[in-house]
Amino acid sequence: MEMVEDVVIVGAGIAGLATAVALKRVGVRALVLERSEGLRATGAALGLFPNAWLALDALGVSHKLTSVYNPSKRGYITDVGNGTIQEVSFGATDRDESGPTFVHRKALLEALVEELSVDTIRFCSKLTSIEAHQQQGTSIAIIHLENGTIIKAKVLIGCDGVHSVVANWLGLGAPVDSGRSAVRGLAIYPKSHGLKQEFQQFVDVGKKGGLVPLNDRELYWFFACNSTSKGKDNAGNPKLIQRELIENLLKDFPPIYFDVVEHSDLSMLTWAPLMFRRPWDIILKNASKGTITVAGDAFHPMTPELAQGGCSALEDAVVIGRHIGEVFIRHGRLVPREAAEAVARYVKERRWRVAGLITGSYLSGWVQQNTSGWWMKFLRDAIFYKLLYPKTVGAVTYDCGKLPKPSSHSQLEGQSLKI
Repeated sequence: MEMVEDVVIVGAGIAGLATAVALKRVGVRALVLERSEGLRATGAALGLFPNAWLALDALGVSHKLTSVYNPSKRGYITDVGNGTIQEVSFGATDRDESGPTFVHRKALLEALVEELSVDTIRFCSKLTSIEAHQQQGTSIAIIHLENGTIIKAKVLIGCDGVHSVVANWLGLGAPVDSGRSAVRGLAIYPKSHGLKQEFQQFVDVGKKGGLVPLNDRELYWFFACNSTSKGKDNAGNPKLIQRELIENLLKDFPPIYFDVVEHSDLSMLTWAPLMFRRPWDIILKNASKGTITVAGDAFHPMTPELAQGGCSALEDAVVIGRHIGEVFIRHGRLVPREAAEAVARYVKERRWRVAGLITGSYLSGWVQQNTSGWWMKFLRDAIFYKLLYPKTVGAVTYDCGKLPKPSSHSQLEGQSLKI
């Protein structure tokens, strides 16, 4: 079977769904290809900082989440070794100056899906290869799926995760292992966990853990440490991950952390290495060729210390929607040559921003977990937390802009593209 589409998005994660919503807002219909049988809600929750909420405002979906989740106003960082506690204030009560709001990942995905027509996402659609053919002075993407389907697209956006087929085709370079791994989970209490809406973090030599309530009964937590062979062996078995944490890795951590891990929903418990793309690859290598590009983890995988993976993916969606939307609204259709220029502008706008986030996240993790000597602890506590951390988190107030409003003509044009 052969199909023709204006825009094809590979991957129905945060970046893919948000990009589809952004394009719909400007009058462009996109087809989203997802290899899984349904939505992938891997990861119990994620933190959304002010920059993410500005992007969600632009996408028109923030209200679905703000009515359910509350932001954290402050956090506490405990040194497990000596028991000292530092308080970190996230700012005023206004959302544009407040701290992160932790939300269920599934709730965010569902909020985005609700904005799309039922035929937007095609599940069980695995990308196998890509070709680029020249047409009207630019390239048209030829997409081959595992089931034999061939799709011709004016624009192809890879939102297919850390090990992206599209990023590999572009030559962006493979992500590298940071040498650290993370366990993420969701603790569920029958009645109430009894904790305030505050972020708590615990740091030790080579280890870091955190927890934050999502509501009265559910609590999101994570634990990061230097990677071990045993961790890799246990990766696919949540029960073994839980046992390894309780019996070995959480030594010297406070009792509350053990209690949280014991109350975890094993179906939500995951272990994964922390991967990132070298920032100089983002800056120097191709993140687009013609009208083919990438977004989200396919573009800029990063370690989670600044909690900007999902936030920056939402930014990507708005920015690419803005640039493609301007072309579509101007002509009432996607002109291949101008669509390629729009993609190039998107990459130019994003590459330095995300390269900075990757660098800041990696350095933040390195400083916080490598505390084996007194001088490293001094660097972490006196320099990083008090001086550098406030400047680093300033990046989370970034505004990615608004989406242009389509004309009535372009709205009708977009509707006519439905399969």
